[in-house]
Amino acid sequence: MTAESRRLEENRTTRAWRKWGPYLSERQWGTVREDYSSSGDAWNYFPHDHARSRAYRWGEDGLAGVSDDQQRLCFALALWNGRDPIVKERLFGLTNSEGNHGEDVKEYYFYLDSTPTHSYMKYLYKYTQLPYPYENLVRTNRQLGFHALEYELIDTGVFEGDRYFDVFVEYAKASPDDLLVEITIHNRGPEPETLHVLPTVWFRNTWSWGGDEPRPTMSQTAHCGVVAITHPDLGTRFFCCDGEPDLLFTENETNTERLSGEPNRTPYVKDGVNNYLVHGDTAAVNPAQTGTKASAHYALTVPAKSSRTVRVRLSDVAPEASGARAPFGAEFDAVMAERRLEADQFYGSVIPKSLTGDEARVMRQALAGMLWSKQFYNYDVDRWLEERGSDPFKQHTRRAPRNEHWHHMYNADIISMPDKWEYPWYAAWDLAFHVLALTLVDEDFGKEQLDMMLQARYLHPNGQLPAYEWNFGDVNPPVHAWSTVFTYRLDRLRKGRGDTEWLEKSFHKLLMNFTWWVNRKDRDGKNVFEGGFLGLDNIGVFDRSAPLPTGGYLEQADGTAWMALFSQNMLEIAAELSVERPAYLDMCQKFLEHFLWIASSMVHAGDDVGMWDQEDGFFYDVLRLPDGRAERLKVRSMVGLLPLCAVTVFEGDNLWRSPEIVQQLTRFLGARPELRAFIHDPLAKGEGGRRLASILNEASLRRVLAVMLDENEFLGRYGIRALSKYHDQHPYVFSTGGRSYRVGYLPAESDSGMFGGNSNWRGPIWMPVNGLIIRALLQYYTYYGDSFTIECPTGSGRQMTLYQVAEEIGRRLAGIFVRDERGRRAVFGANRTFQEDPNWRDYVLFYEYFHGDNGAGIGASHQTGWSGIIGRIMHLFATTTAEQSLALGKSAAITEIGHPGRPGSEGAGHRTT
Repeated sequence: MTAESRRLEENRTTRAWRKWGPYLSERQWGTVREDYSSSGDAWNYFPHDHARSRAYRWGEDGLAGVSDDQQRLCFALALWNGRDPIVKERLFGLTNSEGNHGEDVKEYYFYLDSTPTHSYMKYLYKYTQLPYPYENLVRTNRQLGFHALEYELIDTGVFEGDRYFDVFVEYAKASPDDLLVEITIHNRGPEPETLHVLPTVWFRNTWSWGGDEPRPTMSQTAHCGVVAITHPDLGTRFFCCDGEPDLLFTENETNTERLSGEPNRTPYVKDGVNNYLVHGDTAAVNPAQTGTKASAHYALTVPAKSSRTVRVRLSDVAPEASGARAPFGAEFDAVMAERRLEADQFYGSVIPKSLTGDEARVMRQALAGMLWSKQFYNYDVDRWLEERGSDPFKQHTRRAPRNEHWHHMYNADIISMPDKWEYPWYAAWDLAFHVLALTLVDEDFGKEQLDMMLQARYLHPNGQLPAYEWNFGDVNPPVHAWSTVFTYRLDRLRKGRGDTEWLEKSFHKLLMNFTWWVNRKDRDGKNVFEGGFLGLDNIGVFDRSAPLPTGGYLEQADGTAWMALFSQNMLEIAAELSVERPAYLDMCQKFLEHFLWIASSMVHAGDDVGMWDQEDGFFYDVLRLPDGRAERLKVRSMVGLLPLCAVTVFEGDNLWRSPEIVQQLTRFLGARPELRAFIHDPLAKGEGGRRLASILNEASLRRVLAVMLDENEFLGRYGIRALSKYHDQHPYVFSTGGRSYRVGYLPAESDSGMFGGNSNWRGPIWMPVNGLIIRALLQYYTYYGDSFTIECPTGSGRQMTLYQVAEEIGRRLAGIFVRDERGRRAVFGANRTFQEDPNWRDYVLFYEYFHGDNGAGIGASHQTGWSGIIGRIMHLFATTTAEQSLALGKSAAITEIGHPGRPGSEGAGHRTT
């Protein structure tokens, strides 16, 4: 067992090692939580220009920042190159209306390493020596249209001639409450340059919003470079700074004089250090050296092509109480070196030996990004509504622009975020995918994330899971049960026994959610479901979350497929619980019948128009018009592939051990022969005596696979596209009311503002649904075995088993990030700096989605959240063979996308330097 593994074990009882971590957001401004406008325009109510001067209400942000797990005390880095109009305290980016493809961060920063307890972390920020081009970025992007590429920071020319600093920040914990920080500044340019480095500590402002919350304090001690920190909950701590930097104190209070012309309530305000440095305002910092925000000011002249280092320490141990241990002596260096080594050892036990050095680098950075993307998410919706005058329980209140029916919600937790700048708020279905990768390194944290979303302060009393803060009442795909099953099986494999108490508790909450779906999204009780956009944003002909221009409604192939999978997952859980609690056999029957009805409704609609098109061998949404007519919207998209993913294999000794269940199922199917006529026969035995719950029978499966594996349709060089390339030359057009609605193949950015314009499901490759497809193929393989082969790619003449097809898709997905035979990474596209410069090329970014033809990264640049599941996919095929898949089947959770580990799968991690 590695040292980090021992810390994880210790954390299960003490929870101490995860108390401090990278829990700051990358962007708190422009969020719903900070929006108190009447219109709900969060971006303009609290813009970036206000962030340096205005105290946040609900959270904090900062560069390479950390905080305690309730974000009472924060630490982050601030920088000033002597030329910028403001100190760089946080990342800059465009708002949704400023970018030609929606909001977008315009910075270069990289999550390079992190252990799951954050005993060691590493971060890189690239800071320009020329003035940061704020106005240029805003002005130029505003002039561009939907069909133009985004104008990025590197396009402005500020990195030409290598005139920038690489700022590496490393953290090492000497103990759970003793954080060592080493900041290394590399001048990559040709001349000496000065950089002002400001390691900063501050309290989240909890005292200015009413009530009797006490104000904590910071003050300089008698020791040079030491700040004493006193907080009523955290106690006393010490911020120690190596050398003799100037200590600059101010208050984390709003500068109302700057923002609105009103007098400040305190003489020292949030932007005091900024005004002291940039404007030379010596009165902006407190000469008494006390406050609620303090910065150590290091003015460093760094020679060309050289580096300088700054060291600070945030500790619960006073310097004078440390005896022979000086804060920055040999012990500091020894701890930092030891934690680096322990991080290597930990990832050496996680990353398979069979991966190349570059593959190991990609996998390790993917997992590091997952761990850096944790954030303290704080949102008391009831209090927020009350503060904005929208209390739903009082008369004569103004209508809230959003979330007024979610007043029960009180969130104050460490949550895995999709992207801490572009999406600094959780999304229910994203989180379910995050768990796939997180459980590779920290099963407990993954399990906690799933458990949290089912608690009463998240789950709506009616059973709906919250979607995201812009509209908690929106509908995300119901994948929580699938992720729960995966996590349970992983836990059982590791420990020899699953946590059935946790599984049972989750089941009852998931049952509420299932009932909500059945009652709210099956309009006519026909087992066909709606749901709106369901996370696929602009994939439809229309905005599927808005009233249709035709009137009527959509029967959604994806919504119905998700419910088929949800039924299977609930059946799996009920079957597992029934082993020790036979009363759950009734629930097994319930969910088995639910699945059969839903599956049949997808494939067979009698004389009516159904989702399955026999001629095309594909599924489509069905538009039902007010006059009773119906037609398929024949767009070949991920909507039609998701029914393929509604598949689950059952071991012969599990559910089918009960003669009562088999008898009831036989009777049920005998009375409804049409069910078995159109879907896979659930009683038919496959490889190893297994049964299969699947919408598709073998003939239909082959037809869908033939379309999916056609390189002129869905199969791209780097994975499965979200929309068929067929629509490049044959766009789908639907005309109504004198207007035409067109869906064409768009492999890169969206060409419209639908859903903010910053997302595109009409052609690019999306990692989470590719992961679901791989899972489905492995499920089918463990049932059909080697006897089922399919041409891959379609038309190539090359036959593959379904395991080999899954492996091929996994290889293509990994090819987005791993260097090819020319040394290029597809994710970097045509950017020569990223492709060729040794100070850029090995720092991998995990984008939201990827170009459907060339694999270049698009959208949010740090959405390691779900793109990080590439780590799980790489691990799967590096540790499992097809033979093991057939032999182990569900017992090793292999078919849940990811073999949780087997003897000999350990390898050597690769640390980025």
